[in-house]
Amino acid sequence: MVAETDIEQVESASRGMDRRKFLIGGGAAAGLVVAWAIWPRSYGHNVAATENEHVFGAFLKISEDGQVTVVVPQSEMGQGVYTVLPQILADELGADWRTVAVEPAPINPLYSNGLLMEQWAESFLPAGTEQLAENEAIQWVAQNVAVRDQFMLTADSTAIPAFAGSFREAGAAARVLLTKAAAAKWDVDWEICTVENGIVSNGDNQLRFGELVRDAMAETLPDPVPLRPAGAGNLIGQDVPRLDLPSKLDGSANFAGDIRLPDMVFAAIRQGPIGETRLKSFNRAGASKITGFIDVVEGENWIAAVATNWWAANRALDQMIPVFETKGYMADSDKIDTALQEALENGLGIRFISRGDSKGAFSADNIFQARYNADAALHASIETRTATAEYKDGGLELWMATQAPVAAVRAAAKVLNIGQDRVTLYPMLSGGSFGRNLDNEIAGQVAQIAKQIGRPVQLVWSRAEEFMHDHYRAPSHARLDAAMAKAGRVEAMQIKIASPPSAREQVKRLFGGQNNVDAMRSSIGEADIKVVDGLDVPYDIPNLTVDHHSAFVGVPTGNWRSNAHSSNIFYLESFIDELAAEAGVEPLSFRMQMMNNQPRLARCLTGVAAMAGWDGGLDGSGQGIACHGMRGGYIALIASASRGTGGLEVRRISATVDIGRVIHPDIARQQIEGGIIFGLAMALGSATRFQKGLPTAKRLRDLSLPSLAEIPPIQIEFIRSDEEAVGYEELGVPAVAPAVANALFSATGVRFRQIPFFGEVS
Repeated sequence: MVAETDIEQVESASRGMDRRKFLIGGGAAAGLVVAWAIWPRSYGHNVAATENEHVFGAFLKISEDGQVTVVVPQSEMGQGVYTVLPQILADELGADWRTVAVEPAPINPLYSNGLLMEQWAESFLPAGTEQLAENEAIQWVAQNVAVRDQFMLTADSTAIPAFAGSFREAGAAARVLLTKAAAAKWDVDWEICTVENGIVSNGDNQLRFGELVRDAMAETLPDPVPLRPAGAGNLIGQDVPRLDLPSKLDGSANFAGDIRLPDMVFAAIRQGPIGETRLKSFNRAGASKITGFIDVVEGENWIAAVATNWWAANRALDQMIPVFETKGYMADSDKIDTALQEALENGLGIRFISRGDSKGAFSADNIFQARYNADAALHASIETRTATAEYKDGGLELWMATQAPVAAVRAAAKVLNIGQDRVTLYPMLSGGSFGRNLDNEIAGQVAQIAKQIGRPVQLVWSRAEEFMHDHYRAPSHARLDAAMAKAGRVEAMQIKIASPPSAREQVKRLFGGQNNVDAMRSSIGEADIKVVDGLDVPYDIPNLTVDHHSAFVGVPTGNWRSNAHSSNIFYLESFIDELAAEAGVEPLSFRMQMMNNQPRLARCLTGVAAMAGWDGGLDGSGQGIACHGMRGGYIALIASASRGTGGLEVRRISATVDIGRVIHPDIARQQIEGGIIFGLAMALGSATRFQKGLPTAKRLRDLSLPSLAEIPPIQIEFIRSDEEAVGYEELGVPAVAPAVANALFSATGVRFRQIPFFGEVS
């Protein structure tokens, strides 16, 4: 951490910033003042268009036959972003949904995710200055750095809140231009014309978009561009057909593994244990016996076999018996547990959340304490890391699914020692991700292989490689203390989380060019505000402190669906249930008496109680409750569990959800339901331990994931709201594990304080 005088200097510098200069803090360089005058102030679009298509800014083009194509700068990973964002634009435009298509955006500063940059600003700032992220000047810096550095990222449920406004403005601008073109033909005021289903009308006069686009390009926009009143369109709130679904159903959709190029070959890869690893030796002669084998490509800490098919390439690697040498620390779960426990007990705690004054609130008579922990969790997406590349004429073409396209291009260009403008990226649909596609190491690997082989090549990681070299959800240990009054009221709470600084490591990999080992090593001892995400406790507890105790665990960590919320809410909501039992108050009432300042979350709690027939969670009832609010969305869950003939069984999960204005109800429901299933999988499995630098989980069967037959019925109700729409892709995850744990405690009397549950019980 930096000294208070250093913080004061940074604050002073930020106050002195203006539109000519500003402070950038991040990585090893802090206080770098850059002249704003040398940066571009505006950017042109680079949307590709055919002769009969006309481009209306960065997000939209309309053809002369009436086709409306929406350009989406976020990765489609199954979350429906290729439908929801076009739906927002098309509603404002007044388009006929049957004429709407979608395509991925090219790399361009106009598609930078400024909201995400603001949220990640703390991770770029020097350690110890995280509180400056709320400074207006720093937020202004974040926005402008995001644009200048082409901060195109899909993460943290930001697609809707980050881009809804831009897409709505793009639709409104095009609607006005089309309306003005029609009005000029009819010699009427454009303001009295109406637009609906792709037709501009004035009385009996009607013209379709395709008939107007050429003339519309010559019109000018008013300032400001008028938006439709909320609800004036006919698409928002409707379950319009998903734009990505037809091609997925008929098999024509292209994922990374579907790419086929003339003369293409296939590569498989082996990488050494986690840590400072190098390739020591291999037996090339063994691979020569495999039919279809072509060649070997060596990296510093990996080896790839190239063959006419992937199966042959993978068998060739088996025959080569590669040997790796790892120096220094090798990941081991016993060591990880010890490091986390030591950090929690004796390590320096950095306080990120504080309200009231807990000094004197705790005494030997009123303190209640519990400890919890979570193992490292795997992403385990259906599609393993896959990329295709072709190197020719000093340039590279790259096909892959990525949540960080600029970082993927940068990784490939760095390995080939060419300019980033010599790399052409074709963003593919992703077969799931949950944060996994923020890792772009494969881009550099496939680029090197393609150059050496001199043919198009597709590199696919095996499932074992995917698990061994994941960027895991950070393992953590937690200690929660509460001071309770005699009436059962919680007077104070102290939360301590021991975990590696995951967000800081990730930023150094993504934007600092550091490898896994360097990112971990350079982050040792750093505090990370993202570690305590979700612990700005919603309950009316007057005195609260939340500390991060940084720990080195020796495995690379990164974004995972709902990030630290996933484990932190398990800790918090389980602890709240334990406090309710200690106070002798049923869990719902215990929560509601502390909901004075959380009306939306309180409404979710009462709503789910009515829907699920809450019985108080009495001993033996098998009902458990939990709630959470994140990124503007709110959810409350009730899980019902019992002892079955085959052991413990989750019978039903009910949820009441408030995500503001619902744009596409079916997609929202799918994402909440998918998040609940993901959270259930986290509670029962999804995790791994480590031995000798390798995870113990090598296959999907090692993760104890629930089968389809084991997924209980899920009830979801949305609260009608006129609040702004928020991102909901991760909202369903965090509250599931505590709700199920609380239900199992009610059913069995056994309290689960670890995720996955069946590591140990008490």
